[in-house]
Amino acid sequence: MAQKITTFLWFDNQAEEAAAFYTSLFAGSRIVSVQRPPGAEVAMTVEFELAGQRYLALNGGPEHSFTEAVSLFVDCESQEEVDELWARLTADGGEEGPCGWLKDRWGLSWQIIPRGLPELLGDPDPERARRAMKAMRSMSRIDLRAMEEAADGR
Repeated sequence: MAQKITTFLWFDNQAEEAAAFYTSLFAGSRIVSVQRPPGAEVAMTVEFELAGQRYLALNGGPEHSFTEAVSLFVDCESQEEVDELWARLTADGGEEGPCGWLKDRWGLSWQIIPRGLPELLGDPDPERARRAMKAMRSMSRIDLRAMEEAADGR
């Protein structure tokens, strides 16, 4: 079944490079198609899937760039997955941001979030949730164990 809504990403001229990198990060990912105008070396569009979700990337030129107003949220199963994705996405010119946010080398914003974070921040004990939030606000890459320790007052 075709996906009704597809995220469209505008790149200057690195769409194919970015798509190849992104698909290397997640199991179940692939380049679906690459469209090149006749005689062109650089792709016009690249359709790809990340863990089953379709994206379309365009080499549209430098007129537009990414902002933090849109980000890709990654629900990570483990701290190891958080750490690996964080390292790979911030490498080669990526930028760390606060509270699990980062920008990759092309300026696309990502949220690398460990499973369990929403429950910890929404703990029924408001003081525990407050301590967890305070700990998170001091972090770039989220460390769930450190947040749990802070929530517990350790």
